[in-house]
Amino acid sequence: MSNNGETGSATVLEVNNLKKYYPSVKAVDDISFEVNAGEIVSILGPNGAGKTTTIEIIEGLRTKDEGEISYFGRFKEVNNEVKNRVGVCFQENSFFEDLTVSETIRLYKSLYEKSLDTKELIEIFELGEKVKTRIRHLSGGQKQRLAVALAFVNDPDLVFLDEPTVGLDPHARRNLWEIILKFKSQGKGIVLTTHYMDEAQQLSDKVYIMDHGNIIAAGSPQELINSSGLESVIEFPEESSALFEDVIIAGEYAYLHIRDTVSAIRKLLESNVTNFVVRQPTLEDVFLKLTGKKID
Repeated sequence: MSNNGETGSATVLEVNNLKKYYPSVKAVDDISFEVNAGEIVSILGPNGAGKTTTIEIIEGLRTKDEGEISYFGRFKEVNNEVKNRVGVCFQENSFFEDLTVSETIRLYKSLYEKSLDTKELIEIFELGEKVKTRIRHLSGGQKQRLAVALAFVNDPDLVFLDEPTVGLDPHARRNLWEIILKFKSQGKGIVLTTHYMDEAQQLSDKVYIMDHGNIIAAGSPQELINSSGLESVIEFPEESSALFEDVIIAGEYAYLHIRDTVSAIRKLLESNVTNFVVRQPTLEDVFLKLTGKKID
């Protein structure tokens, strides 16, 4: 799988100096970024980083305090034309439980001026066997595939996918990655939020990492890895973290970013620690180094 295809030049979303302040916190603190046609942009951050507030402002669900948002180089607010050209998959979706899959798709299609063919959507998202099944009888994974399908029902130019593969098994996740990449190749700009770092690394053309309301790093996944200064990562149980300085602890594991792996491995073995892994850095390691946290 590769995301090295050519991206379109048209800017479908431009955010400049966006701010949203509350009495006790600067939820979004003067951030700027853009999304081009044919490009997947991931916005990542730990809980409370401001990414959800940012996305909800862009989607028109919250009001901003300051800043400017431009949709398709023409519109400054979420008007009817923008709504017709934008698709959204929320992290939590509510359906009419007594409608069937095909009835639900037709209902959503009726809300837009243009839409994809119902049979095509059902085939792309592998919902054919459930087309006459009522929503209440779908599994969690089937509901999630339907939710993502509905984000593309109006053949949008800009799509927001919030945790699109949550609840899917690894095989289904990868199938959905291929579908998302197919829509990207058709020129759609896609904004992705996910807590699966491998997903962001595989799919993203650009990644923006947020923490405490700010964008603290930006670039392609490989650019972020290359500029992180990380050479090797040793992952081992947290109870042995006292063996080293500058260890990052996340859950039950400790992560040591180090150049001299030989001496570190020797110290682990001398301390009877054998269940460790030495590997090349990933986007998740960059995230850990920058925020000190894993995404929950």
